[in-house]
Amino acid sequence: MEGNQRLSLQQLQKWEALGYGMFIHFGMSTFDGEELSSGLQPSTMYAPDELDVDQWIRVAKEAGMKYAVLTTKHVSGHCLWPSKYTDYHVGTSGNPTDVVGEFVKACKKYDIMPGLYYCSYDNHHLFGSLTPSHTDGKDAYTTEEYQQFQSQQIDELLTRYGPIGEVWIDIPMILPRGYRHKLYDRIAALQPDAIIMMNHGIGDGSEFSVIRAWPTDIMAIERFLPNSHNGYDPWKEIEGKRCYMPGEVCDPIGWEWFYVDGDAPRSDEELLGMYLVARARKTNLLLDVGPDKRGKIPQHYVDSLMCLKENIIKVTGHI
Repeated sequence: MEGNQRLSLQQLQKWEALGYGMFIHFGMSTFDGEELSSGLQPSTMYAPDELDVDQWIRVAKEAGMKYAVLTTKHVSGHCLWPSKYTDYHVGTSGNPTDVVGEFVKACKKYDIMPGLYYCSYDNHHLFGSLTPSHTDGKDAYTTEEYQQFQSQQIDELLTRYGPIGEVWIDIPMILPRGYRHKLYDRIAALQPDAIIMMNHGIGDGSEFSVIRAWPTDIMAIERFLPNSHNGYDPWKEIEGKRCYMPGEVCDPIGWEWFYVDGDAPRSDEELLGMYLVARARKTNLLLDVGPDKRGKIPQHYVDSLMCLKENIIKVTGHI
């Protein structure tokens, strides 16, 4: 059965076969220490002094990962590429490196599939929107002006850097469904082979809410592992149509998404368990590893990832 989704079963199963990826949270929140940043910090606060994007992807490759997803713009609104639609980006910061460009370049070098994350929740570029930082999350909304801004930035990201394998849209529930469809169609037009993720949010993947995250190609299982009852079922009934929707577990190597001093990696046993359970229950694992204020993945995270690789091979014989 092929299903009614945009991408073929073959394309989706090729993505599932990647199995293991690195989520990279890096940006203004690395420097202001606030995951849900106010967006009020000056661009110059972002100032990595030993930025080494190549190291991030080299570590991912050495750890046995097959793909990587970078936070191009998180809640702070600060952009990791020089966008022409705002002055709140790396070009006006303490380090003008186009991180998105370097990321895609490094992914090509190490044969890692590149993915780009973009957050719809933006505390800097409001355009009259009401974000979850300023109201109960259920009351948050975005204006048409903000939606136009998001579309323009997505266009930049998907036309400047070549083929992108996965496009990760966070907090899609504050976007009207009509706009989400337009955004999805635009992403698909610009990068027809890309996997499009509208983040469903925290949960075990057992239930899918059309209101929160449709349309999407895959389902996020954030901060959880798939439900133990028969694992994750990729076949979803969406408004009378049967669609194949693979699952992607996303969780940090420690507790914080962005690097925070003192946030130690989980035990070797827990990380191995996360990987084995996610894969056994038929989902990918996108493990978040945040570079520090220098702009490097710190050694204790590298050591943890290499130990995890060794343990996976001991148990399964491969990675």
